[in-house]
Amino acid sequence: MKEFQKDLIDWYVKNHRPLEFRLKKNPYEIWISEIMAQQTRIEAMLPYFKRWIKELPDIHSVANCDDEKLNKLWQGLGYYSRCKNIKKCALECVEKYNGKLPQTKEKLLKLSGIGPYTAGAIASIAYGQRVSAVDGNVIRVFSRIYDIHEDVTKTSVKKKIEKLVDDSLPSKEEISYYNQALMELGALVCIPKNPRCESCPIKKYCDALDPASLPLKAKKKARKIEYKHLYIWVYKNKIHVVKRADTGLLAGLYGFDELKPEKSIESIELEPYVHIFSHIEWHMNATLCIVDMEDKNYKEIEEIEEHIALPSAFMPFFNQVKEIVYGKSRN
Repeated sequence: MKEFQKDLIDWYVKNHRPLEFRLKKNPYEIWISEIMAQQTRIEAMLPYFKRWIKELPDIHSVANCDDEKLNKLWQGLGYYSRCKNIKKCALECVEKYNGKLPQTKEKLLKLSGIGPYTAGAIASIAYGQRVSAVDGNVIRVFSRIYDIHEDVTKTSVKKKIEKLVDDSLPSKEEISYYNQALMELGALVCIPKNPRCESCPIKKYCDALDPASLPLKAKKKARKIEYKHLYIWVYKNKIHVVKRADTGLLAGLYGFDELKPEKSIESIELEPYVHIFSHIEWHMNATLCIVDMEDKNYKEIEEIEEHIALPSAFMPFFNQVKEIVYGKSRN
């Protein structure tokens, strides 16, 4: 095990990506980065992370930030419930820990939106706690090392792998590098398809005969398909936006109407669009409806772009409308 740890850490020291939020070991920045990266590649997440940290440099600033601004900073990352949990967690930290994240995995797990992986990442990387941080990358690495031919989506198999990871942990002095090394190995070498086994620093410890076939996962259920027709009301260069219900998909965010306006001067059919969520597909058509009256829910295009978090499910229609509206104003 000592040789395994050494080979892995030596590789990490020479080959890791210079991710500033990990190198600085700032607990707050590690927390935000890990939440953002849960469904997004780190390279794609970085611009959002940098923008967020510039606007909200610490936990107190998040706790004091209004929800509209938070949603706008989160726009493009999806899973807005995670953004809501960041705010809840920040408020909890201000109330209980003077605006800091606690140092132990156990206390971190009691905060809103922080699961075992994120708690382990913060505790080990920022605070040097000797605990594991098991994400999808680490599960893949260990399922291959130990040639585990069981469904890793099952709780019992996850616990089995977590036990193997816990048993592999080095001393507190090396834990930060070790956990990051496992993450980097899964992200750069032990990748899901076509793993780069020839470049793997721990291939001599790996029992997998066919690494690319692992980890085993049960087939996902087919996504439910929902059909929607949106009506995008436009008055001059303003678009009618409505706040969605506080429950359900895209709760509390802004979107477009699903009812026709009572009167419209002109109607234009837009290009249809399919938006895929993790468990649902929205097959959407949309009609641009030009009207001759406005109310407080009409927002200028620039205001929407700068201040309103419009989910990516609606962005293709927004972009089409913007082209049409600006085209008409130029004509």
